[in-house]
Amino acid sequence: MKLTARSEYALLALVYLARNHTEDFISIETIARAQGIPPKFLEQLLLALKRAHFLRSGKGQKGGYALAVPPNQISLAEVIRLFDGALAPTESVSENYYESTPIEKEKPLTLVFKDIRDYISDKLEGTTIADVLE
Repeated sequence: MKLTARSEYALLALVYLARNHTEDFISIETIARAQGIPPKFLEQLLLALKRAHFLRSGKGQKGGYALAVPPNQISLAEVIRLFDGALAPTESVSENYYESTPIEKEKPLTLVFKDIRDYISDKLEGTTIADVLE
């Protein structure tokens, strides 16, 4: 598993929103400046997070984004899967995104990668945005 900039920036945005959680919306510009994310790129990510029901948005001068669910209900795994797909190191050991790969020819290798998949999945499923707040 390798995180893309999409997942990394989405996680940074969620952490910022969780850390600054109020009833008010936070603008894209504020989040982008605070986390060093290109604003146009961030806008796309926030829309995807909104469609996935992690965020809510408001329009107008006081518009922006806010968490739609508590940070302790957003696992890192959910966010990474939204942007990057499988958590498994190879598709042939993925539970949700299975595809045949050459490594399946050697069962012991497949078992090693399944163990890696399980560790990564358990760690990311068990870690929420609330867990990584300072």
